[in-house]
Amino acid sequence: MSTPEPRVISHWIDGADSPSSSGRTAPVYNPATGAVQAHVALADQAEIDAAIESAQRGYQVWKTYSIAKRQTVIFAFRELLNARKRELAEIITAEHGKVVSDAMGEILRGQEVVELATGFPHLIKGAFSENASTGVDVYSLKQPLGVVGIISPFNFPAMVPMWFFPVAIAAGNAVVLKPSEKDPSAALWIAQLWKEAGLPDGVFTVLQGDKLAVDGLLHSPVVQSISFVGSTPIAQYIYETASKNGKRVQALGGAKNHMLVLPDADLDLVADQAVNAGYGAAGERCMAISVVLAVEPVADELIAKVSERIANLRIGNGAGVDGVEPDMGPLITGVHRDKVASYVDIAEADGAKIVVDGRGLTIDGHEDGFFFGPTLIDDIPTTSRAYTEEIFGPVLSVVRVQTFQEGLDLINSGEFGNGTAIFTNDGGAARRFQSEVEVGMIGINVPIPVPVAYHSFGGWKASLFGDAKAYGVHGFDFFTREKAITSRWLDPATHGGINLGFPQNN
Repeated sequence: MSTPEPRVISHWIDGADSPSSSGRTAPVYNPATGAVQAHVALADQAEIDAAIESAQRGYQVWKTYSIAKRQTVIFAFRELLNARKRELAEIITAEHGKVVSDAMGEILRGQEVVELATGFPHLIKGAFSENASTGVDVYSLKQPLGVVGIISPFNFPAMVPMWFFPVAIAAGNAVVLKPSEKDPSAALWIAQLWKEAGLPDGVFTVLQGDKLAVDGLLHSPVVQSISFVGSTPIAQYIYETASKNGKRVQALGGAKNHMLVLPDADLDLVADQAVNAGYGAAGERCMAISVVLAVEPVADELIAKVSERIANLRIGNGAGVDGVEPDMGPLITGVHRDKVASYVDIAEADGAKIVVDGRGLTIDGHEDGFFFGPTLIDDIPTTSRAYTEEIFGPVLSVVRVQTFQEGLDLINSGEFGNGTAIFTNDGGAARRFQSEVEVGMIGINVPIPVPVAYHSFGGWKASLFGDAKAYGVHGFDFFTREKAITSRWLDPATHGGINLGFPQNN
């Protein structure tokens, strides 16, 4: 009996599933088994154009909706998502590999932005100044941009798009989302949910594809802005190309996040949080802690405590077995697993000590899965590529420093400035750290300082390119543009006469 061909995951255009005719596809794996479970369509230029044209038509309808009517649709989406989030979590686990409970956590953090968007009316209000000059009023309007593009990474196929599209849609824009080709199905599920919530066709479009689709969004004269999360080299390319084409850009890049541990810290708390932040989601997140800067004499004790905790971690299929979930699932692809392993090879060749080695891990019953065990490295040289570059896997390195200042200087000398954390019971040290560290998001005894939705997410230096951070007030400013109106209604009993001079405020 022949094995049926894997299904082809298609686009979502004009409010419906839209099969591709490009003839190009990419494999979508089950990371726990290594098997190809589907293929995803890769758009050609005709499909890119159709997606953008559909979004433009949707925008022309959506921008006419009243604030009250838009708010009703967003509330409906929020309620549907809340009721059915487990469905979405299982889709994410099947394609990404992360544990279902972790996928649920991703959705809930994204839902915070949906909830922020339900209260959008006061965030898109203009301002009014009566009688700014005699008989003259000045006021402002905030209006949508039009069609906006979102390019999403594989590691958070629901949360990262939700950093952007609830705000963009609430502000009156139409969205074209290009998800990662590695885990594309979550975007289609979300599109269907928007349709059920009453969003007009074309306002939320899913364009599957590769670099051709990315470039199609970057070069389209219809697309007014680009929101991106991914690696720094691609973020820089997105920023430069989109900006050259006159678009607004928010492009969030890579990271190498450090945790500074002072000698007065509670080392059991630190060990727990280092394991959570280093190995959660198998390290495939830009807010993962990659480096622990241990101010001596705490390194040996801390390494022992982290090693004990690693020994108790359960690695396996993120979907669980008989209702029992593991702590950590596989990596997204075999290629990525091998890349993570290569960084451990580099660290070892550079003289680091591999305390716990995750290379070569196999799981019974899932021998072909893309598994990589939690890895702990001690004494890694700060000149090693395994220290300076983003690994994006479950690899935690320890660097021993002698002072607070040495640790701070190491963080500030890095290429990235995304997230960081300090663990201490010294309020003065924490206050100085938050003031002097050159990083966009800081945790004080908090290992993964992702801001809540009414603040904004984004780093410094090579971790962020463009005009604005994600969500929060930054998000609403990014997805709207302002008009300022100066208005005078003459009293019919008087007349201003002719004056050829420059307007003055008398």
